[in-house]
Amino acid sequence: MLDTILILNLVKHAGFIVAAAFILLAIYPVQRFGTKNKSYLNKIFLMCFFGFFGILGTYSGNQIFDSFANLRAMSIITAGLYGGPLVGSGAGLIAGLHRIIIDPWGFSTLPCALATLFEGVFAGFLSLKFGRFNRDWEIAAVICFIGEGIHMGMVLTMSRPYSDAVALVRIIAVPMMFINPIGAALFIHLIKVLFERREEMESIQAQNVLTIATQTVGHFRAGLNMASAKKTAEIIYSRLSVAAVAITDNHIVLAHVGAGDDHHLAGEKIRTVATRNVLLSGSSIFHTSQKHIGCNVSTCPFNSAIIVPLKKKKHIIGTLKLYGSKDIALDKIKLKIAQGLTELFSNQFELEDIQTKESLLTRTKIRHLQAQINPHFLFNSLNTIACFCRTNPQKARDLILDLSSYMRKNLDSSRGFVNLADELKQIKSYLAIEKARFGDRINVTIDVKKGCESWPIPPLIIQPLVENSIKHGILSNEDGGKVEIKIFKKNNMLEVSITDDGAGMLPEQINAVFLIKDMESQKEGVGLINTNLRLEQIYGPQHRLTIKSDPGKGTFIAFKIPKISFKT
Repeated sequence: MLDTILILNLVKHAGFIVAAAFILLAIYPVQRFGTKNKSYLNKIFLMCFFGFFGILGTYSGNQIFDSFANLRAMSIITAGLYGGPLVGSGAGLIAGLHRIIIDPWGFSTLPCALATLFEGVFAGFLSLKFGRFNRDWEIAAVICFIGEGIHMGMVLTMSRPYSDAVALVRIIAVPMMFINPIGAALFIHLIKVLFERREEMESIQAQNVLTIATQTVGHFRAGLNMASAKKTAEIIYSRLSVAAVAITDNHIVLAHVGAGDDHHLAGEKIRTVATRNVLLSGSSIFHTSQKHIGCNVSTCPFNSAIIVPLKKKKHIIGTLKLYGSKDIALDKIKLKIAQGLTELFSNQFELEDIQTKESLLTRTKIRHLQAQINPHFLFNSLNTIACFCRTNPQKARDLILDLSSYMRKNLDSSRGFVNLADELKQIKSYLAIEKARFGDRINVTIDVKKGCESWPIPPLIIQPLVENSIKHGILSNEDGGKVEIKIFKKNNMLEVSITDDGAGMLPEQINAVFLIKDMESQKEGVGLINTNLRLEQIYGPQHRLTIKSDPGKGTFIAFKIPKISFKT
């Protein structure tokens, strides 16, 4: 009879613990802590979180023979599987110390406390060794069953008198060895479902951003004006759940779509105090009260606003505003979306700025820039990112950052010189996007000797050569290939070489690189020809490219450049 009552009591309390964990994990601030966050603060939080439920598991059981039939293991095993050895041992230590504190002289106190610590460490090292495989609920149940079996063995070997230990284990072994595994399985499955749901929501938001970016990518190329602002605001309003979207320059409202359009009118001076503050400070704001928004119309429907500055390089040229009302609330996710959109928009503004300076640049540089900012590359990249949105949201976010960095560096290529370190960042951003598209077909190694990072070089002088080796070299092979980049200093020169094992070049193709002096009609081999022309123009003919290639075997390209002082 006691076994039945004990089992029912443990089942009831196991359900209570899982329900309490579900409520806590559903709270937004708690959701910020997850297994993908590797910070020490996050690990401390997870130790305390699972340690608390381990303590709760002690109080959820029955007191039997001056000991406790408990549910500590279900929480501590989960801690180890999700957080690894550090979190598992930390949570086990918290729950184990609590077991000692509440009953310091109990005959089973020490083995129970040590068993709790062991279970956390045991689960943690299994997670470290086998990864996500051990985060399935079936595996969690098996590990917890083994852990509780060892727990019973420790009670028998360490508790005295032995007869009391045998009597205790006879009563609690079956309930604890079956209810704890069931609880651990529920705990693991709960966390898995919650985080999968969160990732799904994040992927939907990322998909929205990509859709907006794709649809608005061309509008701002004509500059920030009322026509481009209206089209962009309409697209954002149709894709995001907001009360209104507005875009301003430094003085007037360029577009306002949604609620409040009876007094927030396009063409009129900026009405809200909050917008003027953003234009002055250059920092994003998220206000959640009508008072802080500062609209001078008493019937204004907005009670929250996200206002993000629009920039061209470091200069503020306007704002993007998302408004919320009592029916449509704003949140921090929309703040991140707005900030991400303004980063993409700033790329377009910089492109427009470069186009207005066309008369000040040589046609070679302009053609080179246009070749680099290839619409096909941009849209292929966006499609690749879109594919990752549902399967791997974190990868999608990382690729958005790589694409933004790649575009920004391209648009800033009118500078005279950059540090080699900046060029390497550009190359890595490009490679991250291409590897996302083509996977293991691209294998690139970069060997940069110490002390080379600060060497001044023309912008986009290496990246086109790497792109050429990938597009026209290794991707010509079905299985792809390898590209090796080597950079070192020798005899006061920076020596750069790019080697691939791809399709190679014919002798006439190599000769064409050095014979062509006009980029106007050139459509193929732009990267090699442009780079060679720029090297000759800047450093002289003695610094032209060195190209060695065997068709079907690969290509070797190298050049040397002296050090030239420049100001960043």
